[in-house]
Amino acid sequence: MDITVPSLINWYLLAYSPPGWGGVLLAGLANTLQIAVGGYALGLFLGIFGAMGKLYGGPVLRDLLEVYTTVIRGVPELVLILILYYAGTEFLNTMLATMGYGSVDISGLVAGIIVIGLVQGAYSTEVIRGAIQSIAPGQIEAARSFGMPPLKILRRITLPAMLPFAIPGLSNLWLIATKDTALLAVVGFTELTLATRQAAGATKAYMLFFLTAGALYLAITLLSTIVIRLIEKRARRGLPEAV
Repeated sequence: MDITVPSLINWYLLAYSPPGWGGVLLAGLANTLQIAVGGYALGLFLGIFGAMGKLYGGPVLRDLLEVYTTVIRGVPELVLILILYYAGTEFLNTMLATMGYGSVDISGLVAGIIVIGLVQGAYSTEVIRGAIQSIAPGQIEAARSFGMPPLKILRRITLPAMLPFAIPGLSNLWLIATKDTALLAVVGFTELTLATRQAAGATKAYMLFFLTAGALYLAITLLSTIVIRLIEKRARRGLPEAV
């Protein structure tokens, strides 16, 4: 009696070189990590200055930042990615054309980092703003009384003091960033999800490849959780432990 081997156990399809698709999946995973790290770093940069602007900026700046955070957090991320990816590129080329320059073709990697960064920036702004407001006011007042300039206060007092309060929210945003990269598959950028769809579609081994992709995303999450716990433990040195 002939027994058909299910596609789930066709492990040779995960080989690094053809006929395996392991190399394609690893390349997609590398792109996913590049976009997640780049987008998260950009979002963190925007979040720090967005939070400072909301707390200490003038009325116009505060209103602009409020519009930014409200719109980004209120519109589904898939819709934002489509708008920013297509409309953003068209807007940039239109502006360049009006200034007499030719159009540019933005790479998928750069566009992905910018899109994820803008989305992350809105959420990071609120996380960091809340963390700064959790700092005891006396610390900032003491720094000002010693004549510290604002940037030095930010570097020496505000950022170290707010870090323990911000880490839980920022760690969640990092995990969200790794998942949001999958949404870039809709614009044709080959990250892990699109690479998985291509492999599954070519081999019809859907269960094998999607379970593999899920395991890779889970591995990123578990490794990130370990690193985040180490960072949080270091940031909370000298602080009382929660009972």
